[in-house]
Amino acid sequence: MRRGLLISFLFLLMPVMYTASAQDTSAQTTRRARLEQEIAIIDGQLRENATRNSNALNTLSLVQQKIELRKGLIKEGEEEIACLDGDMRRKQMRIDSLQVRLDTMTFYYNRLVKGAYKNRDARVWYMYILASENLAQGLRRYSFLKNLSKEMNGQGVKIKEAQAVLEGEKEQLAGMRAEAAELQKTRMAELESLRKEEATAQQTIQVLKKEKSKYQSQLNSKRKEVEALNKEIARIIAEAMNAKAKSSNNKSSSSSSKAAAAPIDYTLGKEFSSNKGKLPWPAEGPVVEKFGAQYHPVYTQLKLPDSEGISIALSNGAQVKAVFDGVIKSVIVQPGYNKCVLVQHGDYFTFYCKLGSVLVKAGDKVKTGQVLGAVEPIGGSTQLHFQLWSSKGPQNPVPWLRPR
Repeated sequence: MRRGLLISFLFLLMPVMYTASAQDTSAQTTRRARLEQEIAIIDGQLRENATRNSNALNTLSLVQQKIELRKGLIKEGEEEIACLDGDMRRKQMRIDSLQVRLDTMTFYYNRLVKGAYKNRDARVWYMYILASENLAQGLRRYSFLKNLSKEMNGQGVKIKEAQAVLEGEKEQLAGMRAEAAELQKTRMAELESLRKEEATAQQTIQVLKKEKSKYQSQLNSKRKEVEALNKEIARIIAEAMNAKAKSSNNKSSSSSSKAAAAPIDYTLGKEFSSNKGKLPWPAEGPVVEKFGAQYHPVYTQLKLPDSEGISIALSNGAQVKAVFDGVIKSVIVQPGYNKCVLVQHGDYFTFYCKLGSVLVKAGDKVKTGQVLGAVEPIGGSTQLHFQLWSSKGPQNPVPWLRPR
């Protein structure tokens, strides 16, 4: 009795479990597609890097990022396989439940047919009716005999329908098993790719170890570029935050400086702040440089220039979009960073660097998602350098952007 109740409960619960499973599978498919897209972007950059014979440190950074993405892809595959295993277990439970139901229906149907066969002589049925104790009982027996054939036919139809459902469930289970086998095959291929990528990383590390002085020189040059960029950003932001005072002291400013001297829209700043964690990404690609302190991947005691933003690897010509409503504060060109756009959002600022083309100019108002320009390769890599500042200084952009 308890077993029957348990089977019935599980049978009712299965649609809920399937719905949750379908949602998980959809999310996994989305994450897998994003990881595969980001790996493809890095592959393109590695090819570009090889063509331009760029520095090994950049190659190592890309390969290491690709390894992390590959590990993420393998993890997604394993979770997908685990989810599918759960689906298959639930499907088998449903098949078992249907089989029990079908066996029960068949058992009672066979008894019904067998009884009807044994008493197929019409005289038996007549005697059965005539032996009634009263007219009411006789009418009930007559009605029963009249509907017996109809009931047998109805039960037969139900059994056929149950058999069809059972066969359909078995076919779905077979399809799931085939899908699981294909996922396992894909996982093994990804593990092999990971092994090769880790070997490439080790080879690049050996190259870096042989030419420390060369990369020390490149590092010094890079540090100067970073410092110059951050100094310029700080100058523009300080100028913007002091705009009101400048406006009152300089009545005869030009149209461009008037735009620069506009009062700060603190209401917009509050709206920007309230959207922390919900801002759209300026472009879709893997983050290849994180915010904060950085150390050399080989000479681990060697400190790299601190990053006051993040770098996102992109395909050549990929569009870069504003993450929030604002006003173009400045468009500049910086060594090592190509064209850069600074957008003011009240007392917050976003900075978009390494653009090849720019579609806006100082003073323009922009909307969330509006295209600001497009990236182009610099030194064999195509990246967007993105920074986010408040009036207090640089912020880690990632917590401000939508989770991926």
